[in-house]
Amino acid sequence: MAENIGTSNDGGGDGYGFKEQDHLLPIANVGRIMKQILPPNAKISKEAKETMQECVSEFISFVTGEASEKCRKERRKTVNGDDICWALATLGFDNYAVPLKRYLYKFREFEGDKAANQVKVSISNSKDDDDDDEAQKQQQQSPLMFQHDWKQ
Repeated sequence: MAENIGTSNDGGGDGYGFKEQDHLLPIANVGRIMKQILPPNAKISKEAKETMQECVSEFISFVTGEASEKCRKERRKTVNGDDICWALATLGFDNYAVPLKRYLYKFREFEGDKAANQVKVSISNSKDDDDDDEAQKQQQQSPLMFQHDWKQ
């Protein structure tokens, strides 16, 4: 029984105890993303969702593998957003790397502002309630919804 640990008997595994499904993005998420770009009355077949699921999962693995190799060579254990942008550019996906780099910069800027506002709120906790309300509004509103026109 112990000899079966880490293997798959159903033929759908990879020899490490993972099924193919474990390596794919959830199909509901893929379908939801696909639907965002289509007209409201458009339908998507199960086959189309499954095909896209495999493609995007493979793409993510491809880019992450390149970023991971860079980190390994630099003796780092953590892949970060800059590594992903570097990998995209290295693999020839400059059309994605440039806007993603811009998004990453804005995200970090926003996170820094959010952290600064949280410190202000905790310091001035007994101050004017209007200041607290404004800080809470800023924390709840993120301008960084990742909806980008890739043609820019």
